[in-house]
Amino acid sequence: MTKGSSAIKSAVGAGATWLAVGAAAGLFAIAFRIADQLLFVHAYGRPDVVRAFGALPALARLLIPAAGGAIAAGLAARARRGSGTGEIIAAVASPGARVPMGATLVNAAATFTAISTGGSLGREGPLLHFGAAAGSALEPRAGEARSHPLIVAGTAAGFAAAYNTPFAAVLFVVEVIAGSAALELVLPAIVTTTVATAVSRWAMGGGPLYGLRTFSMQARSELFAYAALGLCAGLLGPAFMALLDAGRRAFRLIPVPPAARGALGGLLVGACALRFPEVTGNGYEVIQPMLDAAYGVPMLALLLVVKAAGTTASVGSGSPGGVFTPSLFLGAAMGGLVGAAVQALWHTQHSPGGFVLVGMATMIASTTHAPLMASVLAFELSGDYAIVLPLFIANALAALASRAAHPKTIYQRQ
Repeated sequence: MTKGSSAIKSAVGAGATWLAVGAAAGLFAIAFRIADQLLFVHAYGRPDVVRAFGALPALARLLIPAAGGAIAAGLAARARRGSGTGEIIAAVASPGARVPMGATLVNAAATFTAISTGGSLGREGPLLHFGAAAGSALEPRAGEARSHPLIVAGTAAGFAAAYNTPFAAVLFVVEVIAGSAALELVLPAIVTTTVATAVSRWAMGGGPLYGLRTFSMQARSELFAYAALGLCAGLLGPAFMALLDAGRRAFRLIPVPPAARGALGGLLVGACALRFPEVTGNGYEVIQPMLDAAYGVPMLALLLVVKAAGTTASVGSGSPGGVFTPSLFLGAAMGGLVGAAVQALWHTQHSPGGFVLVGMATMIASTTHAPLMASVLAFELSGDYAIVLPLFIANALAALASRAAHPKTIYQRQ
Protein backbone atom coordinates (compact mmCIF):
# COMPACT_ATOMS: atom_id res chain seq x y z
CA MET A 1 0.00 0.00 0.00
CA THR A 2 1.38 3.41 -0.96
CA LYS A 3 1.90 6.18 1.54
CA GLY A 4 -0.79 8.30 -0.13
CA SER A 5 -3.45 5.58 -0.08
CA SER A 6 -2.64 4.80 3.54
CA ALA A 7 -3.14 8.46 4.47
CA ILE A 8 -6.47 8.54 2.63
CA LYS A 9 -7.64 5.39 4.39
CA SER A 10 -6.63 6.84 7.75
CA ALA A 11 -8.48 10.10 7.02
CA VAL A 12 -11.61 8.22 5.94
CA GLY A 13 -11.49 6.09 9.08
CA ALA A 14 -11.08 9.13 11.31
CA GLY A 15 -13.92 10.94 9.53
CA ALA A 16 -16.23 7.96 9.97
CA THR A 17 -15.42 7.89 13.67
CA TRP A 18 -16.18 11.59 14.02
CA LEU A 19 -19.52 11.08 12.27
CA ALA A 20 -20.35 8.20 14.62
CA VAL A 21 -19.59 10.26 17.73
CA GLY A 22 -21.71 13.17 16.48
CA ALA A 23 -24.61 10.90 15.59
CA ALA A 24 -24.45 9.13 18.96
CA ALA A 25 -24.49 12.45 20.85
CA GLY A 26 -27.40 13.74 18.77
CA LEU A 27 -29.48 10.58 19.17
CA PHE A 28 -28.88 10.47 22.91
CA ALA A 29 -30.00 14.10 23.23
CA ILE A 30 -33.18 13.31 21.30
CA ALA A 31 -33.94 10.29 23.48
CA PHE A 32 -33.31 12.26 26.68
CA ARG A 33 -35.54 15.15 25.63
CA ILE A 34 -38.38 12.98 24.36
CA ALA A 35 -38.34 10.85 27.52
CA ASP A 36 -38.44 14.03 29.61
CA GLN A 37 -41.39 15.44 27.65
CA LEU A 38 -43.35 12.18 27.70
CA LEU A 39 -42.88 11.84 31.44
CA PHE A 40 -44.36 15.27 32.19
CA VAL A 41 -47.25 14.82 29.78
CA HIS A 42 -48.23 11.36 31.02
CA ALA A 43 -47.19 11.45 34.69
CA TYR A 44 -48.09 15.06 35.54
CA GLY A 45 -50.53 15.94 32.78
CA ARG A 46 -48.56 19.11 32.02
CA PRO A 47 -46.08 19.93 29.21
CA ASP A 48 -43.20 21.08 31.42
CA VAL A 49 -41.86 21.03 34.96
CA VAL A 50 -42.89 24.57 35.97
CA ARG A 51 -46.54 24.10 35.02
CA ALA A 52 -46.52 20.60 36.48
CA PHE A 53 -45.35 21.79 39.89
CA GLY A 54 -47.58 24.85 39.74
CA ALA A 55 -50.57 22.48 39.58
CA LEU A 56 -49.44 20.11 42.35
CA PRO A 57 -50.77 20.30 45.92
CA ALA A 58 -48.37 21.66 48.54
CA LEU A 59 -47.47 18.29 50.07
CA ALA A 60 -46.59 16.84 46.67
CA ARG A 61 -44.36 19.83 45.92
CA LEU A 62 -42.38 18.97 49.03
CA LEU A 63 -42.25 15.18 48.82
CA ILE A 64 -41.70 14.59 45.10
CA PRO A 65 -38.40 16.56 44.93
CA ALA A 66 -37.29 14.89 48.17
CA ALA A 67 -37.94 11.41 46.76
CA GLY A 68 -36.29 12.29 43.46
CA GLY A 69 -33.28 13.78 45.21
CA ALA A 70 -32.83 10.65 47.31
CA ILE A 71 -32.89 8.38 44.26
CA ALA A 72 -30.64 10.66 42.22
CA ALA A 73 -28.01 11.07 44.93
CA GLY A 74 -28.08 7.33 45.64
CA LEU A 75 -27.51 6.50 41.98
CA ALA A 76 -24.73 9.07 41.69
CA ALA A 77 -22.99 7.60 44.72
CA ARG A 78 -23.24 4.13 43.20
CA ALA A 79 -21.66 5.37 39.95
CA ARG A 80 -18.54 6.33 41.95
CA ARG A 81 -17.57 8.78 39.22
CA GLY A 82 -18.55 12.42 38.88
CA SER A 83 -20.84 13.66 36.14
CA GLY A 84 -19.63 17.25 36.04
CA THR A 85 -17.87 18.97 33.19
CA GLY A 86 -14.86 19.26 35.49
CA GLU A 87 -14.31 15.52 35.11
CA ILE A 88 -14.22 15.89 31.31
CA ILE A 89 -11.64 18.67 31.63
CA ALA A 90 -9.53 16.44 33.88
CA ALA A 91 -9.77 13.53 31.43
CA VAL A 92 -8.72 15.71 28.48
CA ALA A 93 -5.71 16.95 30.46
CA SER A 94 -4.55 13.42 31.35
CA PRO A 95 -3.02 11.15 28.67
CA GLY A 96 -4.66 7.75 28.71
CA ALA A 97 -7.62 8.88 30.84
CA ARG A 98 -11.11 7.64 30.01
CA VAL A 99 -14.68 8.84 30.41
CA PRO A 100 -16.45 5.56 31.28
CA MET A 101 -19.75 4.92 29.55
CA GLY A 102 -21.19 2.82 32.39
CA ALA A 103 -20.83 5.55 35.02
CA THR A 104 -22.04 8.11 32.49
CA LEU A 105 -25.30 6.22 31.92
CA VAL A 106 -25.89 5.76 35.65
CA ASN A 107 -25.35 9.46 36.25
CA ALA A 108 -27.61 10.28 33.29
CA ALA A 109 -30.36 8.20 34.91
CA ALA A 110 -29.76 10.05 38.17
CA THR A 111 -29.99 13.44 36.46
CA PHE A 112 -33.16 12.41 34.63
CA THR A 113 -34.69 11.36 37.95
CA ALA A 114 -33.71 14.63 39.61
CA ILE A 115 -35.01 16.98 36.91
CA SER A 116 -38.21 14.99 36.37
CA THR A 117 -39.00 15.37 40.07
CA GLY A 118 -38.33 19.11 40.21
CA GLY A 119 -34.60 19.32 40.88
CA SER A 120 -33.09 22.71 40.06
CA LEU A 121 -30.59 21.36 37.55
CA GLY A 122 -29.74 21.56 33.87
CA ARG A 123 -30.14 18.60 31.55
CA GLU A 124 -27.06 19.54 29.53
CA GLY A 125 -24.71 17.67 31.89
CA PRO A 126 -25.66 14.14 30.75
CA LEU A 127 -25.64 15.22 27.09
CA LEU A 128 -22.09 16.58 27.31
CA HIS A 129 -20.93 13.58 29.33
CA PHE A 130 -22.47 11.05 26.96
CA GLY A 131 -20.79 12.73 24.00
CA ALA A 132 -17.47 12.66 25.84
CA ALA A 133 -17.96 9.00 26.80
CA ALA A 134 -18.86 8.07 23.20
CA GLY A 135 -15.68 9.76 22.00
CA SER A 136 -13.68 8.07 24.72
CA ALA A 137 -15.06 4.64 23.76
CA LEU A 138 -14.01 5.09 20.12
CA GLU A 139 -10.60 6.65 20.75
CA PRO A 140 -8.55 3.41 20.78
CA ARG A 141 -10.03 2.49 17.41
CA ALA A 142 -9.00 5.87 16.03
CA GLY A 143 -5.56 5.74 17.63
CA GLU A 144 -5.99 9.13 19.32
CA ALA A 145 -5.93 8.28 23.01
CA ARG A 146 -3.09 10.67 23.92
CA SER A 147 -4.50 14.06 22.96
CA HIS A 148 -8.17 13.08 23.40
CA PRO A 149 -9.60 14.87 20.35
CA LEU A 150 -12.59 12.52 20.34
CA ILE A 151 -13.48 13.29 23.96
CA VAL A 152 -13.30 16.98 23.09
CA ALA A 153 -15.32 16.46 19.91
CA GLY A 154 -17.94 14.37 21.72
CA THR A 155 -18.34 17.05 24.36
CA ALA A 156 -18.86 19.66 21.65
CA ALA A 157 -21.46 17.45 20.01
CA GLY A 158 -23.34 17.06 23.29
CA PHE A 159 -23.29 20.83 23.83
CA ALA A 160 -24.55 21.49 20.29
CA ALA A 161 -27.35 18.95 20.67
CA ALA A 162 -28.37 20.46 24.02
CA TYR A 163 -28.61 24.08 22.88
CA ASN A 164 -28.79 23.94 19.06
CA THR A 165 -25.67 26.14 18.96
CA PRO A 166 -22.90 24.52 16.87
CA PHE A 167 -20.60 27.56 16.76
CA ALA A 168 -20.79 28.11 20.52
CA ALA A 169 -20.24 24.37 21.05
CA VAL A 170 -16.89 24.45 19.25
CA LEU A 171 -15.85 27.58 21.14
CA PHE A 172 -16.95 25.95 24.41
CA VAL A 173 -14.50 23.09 24.01
CA VAL A 174 -11.77 25.43 22.71
CA GLU A 175 -12.07 27.96 25.56
CA VAL A 176 -13.33 25.79 28.43
CA ILE A 177 -12.60 22.09 27.91
CA ALA A 178 -9.29 21.90 26.05
CA GLY A 179 -7.97 25.45 26.34
CA SER A 180 -6.54 25.01 22.84
CA ALA A 181 -7.53 25.81 19.25
CA ALA A 182 -5.23 23.17 17.77
CA LEU A 183 -6.47 21.91 14.42
CA GLU A 184 -6.41 18.28 15.62
CA LEU A 185 -9.06 19.26 18.19
CA VAL A 186 -11.10 21.76 16.18
CA LEU A 187 -11.61 19.66 13.03
CA PRO A 188 -13.31 16.67 14.71
CA ALA A 189 -15.30 19.06 16.91
CA ILE A 190 -16.65 20.84 13.81
CA VAL A 191 -17.71 17.55 12.24
CA THR A 192 -19.33 16.12 15.37
CA THR A 193 -21.23 19.33 16.16
CA THR A 194 -22.51 19.50 12.60
CA VAL A 195 -23.83 15.95 12.77
CA ALA A 196 -25.24 16.28 16.31
CA THR A 197 -27.00 19.55 15.47
CA ALA A 198 -28.42 18.15 12.23
CA VAL A 199 -29.75 15.05 14.03
CA SER A 200 -31.22 17.14 16.84
CA ARG A 201 -32.87 19.60 14.44
CA TRP A 202 -34.27 16.76 12.36
CA ALA A 203 -36.11 15.36 15.38
CA MET A 204 -36.82 18.43 17.52
CA GLY A 205 -37.01 21.22 14.95
CA GLY A 206 -34.62 24.01 14.01
CA GLY A 207 -34.47 27.66 14.88
CA PRO A 208 -32.95 29.39 17.91
CA LEU A 209 -33.67 27.78 21.27
CA TYR A 210 -35.41 30.90 22.59
CA GLY A 211 -37.02 31.89 19.29
CA LEU A 212 -36.05 34.58 16.81
CA ARG A 213 -35.70 37.91 18.57
CA THR A 214 -34.49 41.36 17.61
CA PHE A 215 -33.03 43.74 20.15
CA SER A 216 -31.25 46.98 19.39
CA MET A 217 -29.66 49.89 21.20
CA GLN A 218 -31.60 53.12 21.13
CA ALA A 219 -28.49 55.19 21.87
CA ARG A 220 -24.77 54.52 21.95
CA SER A 221 -24.71 55.69 25.56
CA GLU A 222 -26.43 52.39 26.44
CA LEU A 223 -23.02 50.76 26.07
CA PHE A 224 -22.17 52.19 29.49
CA ALA A 225 -25.21 50.44 30.93
CA TYR A 226 -24.19 47.16 29.31
CA ALA A 227 -20.67 47.62 30.65
CA ALA A 228 -22.18 48.01 34.12
CA LEU A 229 -24.18 44.83 33.51
CA GLY A 230 -20.95 43.00 32.71
CA LEU A 231 -19.36 44.19 35.94
CA CYS A 232 -22.44 43.07 37.89
CA ALA A 233 -22.10 39.61 36.34
CA GLY A 234 -18.40 39.66 37.21
CA LEU A 235 -19.48 39.87 40.85
CA LEU A 236 -22.54 37.61 40.70
CA GLY A 237 -20.69 34.76 38.95
CA PRO A 238 -18.03 34.28 41.65
CA ALA A 239 -20.69 34.70 44.34
CA PHE A 240 -22.76 31.92 42.77
CA MET A 241 -19.70 29.68 42.48
CA ALA A 242 -18.83 30.34 46.13
CA LEU A 243 -22.42 29.50 47.09
CA LEU A 244 -22.22 26.18 45.26
CA ASP A 245 -18.93 25.38 47.03
CA ALA A 246 -20.45 26.26 50.39
CA GLY A 247 -23.47 24.07 49.64
CA ARG A 248 -21.29 21.07 48.82
CA ARG A 249 -19.27 21.53 52.01
CA ALA A 250 -22.37 21.96 54.16
CA PHE A 251 -24.05 18.80 52.87
CA ARG A 252 -20.85 16.77 53.26
CA LEU A 253 -20.81 17.68 56.96
CA ILE A 254 -24.18 15.98 57.50
CA PRO A 255 -23.39 12.43 58.74
CA VAL A 256 -26.04 10.57 56.74
CA PRO A 257 -25.96 8.33 53.63
CA PRO A 258 -25.89 10.00 50.19
CA ALA A 259 -29.55 9.22 49.54
CA ALA A 260 -30.56 11.02 52.72
CA ARG A 261 -28.55 14.08 51.68
CA GLY A 262 -30.27 14.00 48.31
CA ALA A 263 -33.66 13.82 50.00
CA LEU A 264 -32.82 16.84 52.16
CA GLY A 265 -31.69 18.81 49.13
CA GLY A 266 -34.86 17.89 47.27
CA LEU A 267 -36.93 18.91 50.29
CA LEU A 268 -35.30 22.34 50.25
CA VAL A 269 -36.09 22.72 46.55
CA GLY A 270 -39.66 21.66 47.26
CA ALA A 271 -39.91 24.27 50.01
CA CYS A 272 -38.88 26.94 47.51
CA ALA A 273 -41.38 25.54 44.99
CA LEU A 274 -44.26 25.98 47.44
CA ARG A 275 -44.26 29.67 46.56
CA PHE A 276 -42.11 29.67 43.41
CA PRO A 277 -42.63 26.64 41.14
CA GLU A 278 -40.33 28.49 38.71
CA VAL A 279 -37.37 27.21 40.75
CA THR A 280 -37.90 23.67 39.45
CA GLY A 281 -36.13 22.34 36.38
CA ASN A 282 -33.32 23.98 34.45
CA GLY A 283 -35.04 27.35 33.98
CA TYR A 284 -35.78 27.22 30.24
CA GLU A 285 -39.52 27.78 30.71
CA VAL A 286 -38.93 30.88 32.85
CA ILE A 287 -36.25 32.48 30.68
CA GLN A 288 -38.76 32.78 27.84
CA PRO A 289 -41.08 35.23 29.67
CA MET A 290 -38.04 37.05 31.06
CA LEU A 291 -36.96 37.81 27.49
CA ASP A 292 -40.47 39.15 26.88
CA ALA A 293 -40.22 41.41 29.97
CA ALA A 294 -43.15 39.60 31.59
CA TYR A 295 -41.83 39.90 35.17
CA GLY A 296 -41.57 42.98 37.35
CA VAL A 297 -38.57 43.96 39.45
CA PRO A 298 -39.72 42.30 42.72
CA MET A 299 -40.38 38.99 40.98
CA LEU A 300 -37.06 39.06 39.14
CA ALA A 301 -35.19 39.68 42.39
CA LEU A 302 -37.02 36.87 44.17
CA LEU A 303 -36.49 34.44 41.30
CA LEU A 304 -32.77 35.20 41.27
CA VAL A 305 -32.48 34.39 44.97
CA VAL A 306 -34.64 31.24 45.01
CA LYS A 307 -33.05 29.82 41.85
CA ALA A 308 -29.57 30.26 43.30
CA ALA A 309 -30.74 28.61 46.53
CA GLY A 310 -32.54 25.77 44.76
CA THR A 311 -29.61 24.99 42.47
CA THR A 312 -27.24 25.01 45.45
CA ALA A 313 -29.53 22.59 47.30
CA SER A 314 -29.76 20.21 44.33
CA VAL A 315 -26.06 20.29 43.42
CA GLY A 316 -24.74 20.38 46.98
CA SER A 317 -26.85 17.43 48.11
CA GLY A 318 -25.40 15.15 45.46
CA SER A 319 -27.89 15.18 42.59
CA PRO A 320 -25.88 15.17 39.35
CA GLY A 321 -26.81 17.61 36.63
CA GLY A 322 -25.74 20.71 34.76
CA VAL A 323 -25.37 24.24 36.10
CA PHE A 324 -25.05 25.90 32.68
CA THR A 325 -28.77 26.57 32.10
CA PRO A 326 -29.40 27.57 35.73
CA SER A 327 -26.56 30.07 35.23
CA LEU A 328 -28.40 31.41 32.17
CA PHE A 329 -31.48 31.80 34.38
CA LEU A 330 -29.58 33.81 36.98
CA GLY A 331 -28.04 35.99 34.29
CA ALA A 332 -31.44 36.61 32.72
CA ALA A 333 -32.91 37.73 36.06
CA MET A 334 -29.92 39.97 36.73
CA GLY A 335 -30.16 41.46 33.23
CA GLY A 336 -33.83 42.20 33.73
CA LEU A 337 -33.06 44.01 36.99
CA VAL A 338 -30.30 46.10 35.41
CA GLY A 339 -32.55 46.90 32.44
CA ALA A 340 -35.29 48.10 34.78
CA ALA A 341 -32.79 50.26 36.66
CA VAL A 342 -31.54 51.80 33.43
CA GLN A 343 -35.06 52.66 32.36
CA ALA A 344 -35.86 54.19 35.73
CA LEU A 345 -32.66 56.26 35.91
CA TRP A 346 -32.39 57.38 32.30
CA HIS A 347 -36.11 57.62 31.53
CA THR A 348 -35.46 56.19 28.08
CA GLN A 349 -37.20 53.53 26.06
CA HIS A 350 -35.00 50.54 25.36
CA SER A 351 -35.38 46.82 24.79
CA PRO A 352 -35.71 45.21 28.24
CA GLY A 353 -35.23 41.81 26.63
CA GLY A 354 -31.88 42.98 25.31
CA PHE A 355 -30.56 43.36 28.84
CA VAL A 356 -31.98 39.92 29.70
CA LEU A 357 -30.21 38.33 26.74
CA VAL A 358 -26.90 40.05 27.43
CA GLY A 359 -27.27 39.20 31.12
CA MET A 360 -27.56 35.52 30.25
CA ALA A 361 -24.33 35.70 28.26
CA THR A 362 -22.44 37.68 30.89
CA MET A 363 -23.24 35.14 33.59
CA ILE A 364 -21.80 32.41 31.37
CA ALA A 365 -18.73 34.52 30.62
CA SER A 366 -18.32 35.14 34.34
CA THR A 367 -18.56 31.51 35.42
CA THR A 368 -16.59 30.00 32.52
CA HIS A 369 -14.13 32.84 31.73
CA ALA A 370 -15.03 32.30 28.06
CA PRO A 371 -16.32 35.65 26.72
CA LEU A 372 -16.15 34.75 23.03
CA MET A 373 -18.12 31.55 23.50
CA ALA A 374 -20.68 33.41 25.62
CA SER A 375 -21.11 36.09 22.93
CA VAL A 376 -21.61 33.59 20.12
CA LEU A 377 -23.96 31.57 22.33
CA ALA A 378 -26.24 34.61 22.71
CA PHE A 379 -26.31 35.05 18.91
CA GLU A 380 -27.31 31.45 18.37
CA LEU A 381 -29.84 31.28 21.22
CA SER A 382 -31.73 34.31 19.91
CA GLY A 383 -30.83 34.64 16.24
CA ASP A 384 -29.96 38.28 16.93
CA TYR A 385 -26.65 39.71 15.70
CA ALA A 386 -27.57 43.36 16.23
CA ILE A 387 -26.61 43.21 19.88
CA VAL A 388 -22.98 42.25 19.18
CA LEU A 389 -21.38 45.40 20.63
CA PRO A 390 -23.15 45.20 24.00
CA LEU A 391 -22.32 41.51 24.18
CA PHE A 392 -18.63 42.00 23.54
CA ILE A 393 -18.10 44.79 26.06
CA ALA A 394 -20.28 43.19 28.74
CA ASN A 395 -18.81 39.70 28.38
CA ALA A 396 -15.22 40.95 28.36
CA LEU A 397 -15.77 42.92 31.56
CA ALA A 398 -17.66 40.03 33.18
CA ALA A 399 -14.81 37.60 32.51
CA LEU A 400 -12.18 40.13 33.59
CA ALA A 401 -13.92 40.95 36.87
CA SER A 402 -14.66 37.30 37.63
CA ARG A 403 -11.05 36.24 37.03
CA ALA A 404 -9.88 39.01 39.32
CA ALA A 405 -12.22 37.72 42.03
CA HIS A 406 -11.26 34.07 41.54
CA PRO A 407 -9.00 32.55 38.86
CA LYS A 408 -10.87 29.25 38.62
CA THR A 409 -13.95 28.63 36.49
CA ILE A 410 -17.11 26.94 37.72
CA TYR A 411 -15.90 23.66 36.16
CA GLN A 412 -12.37 23.86 37.55
CA ARG A 413 -13.86 24.34 41.00
CA GLN A 414 -15.73 21.05 40.59
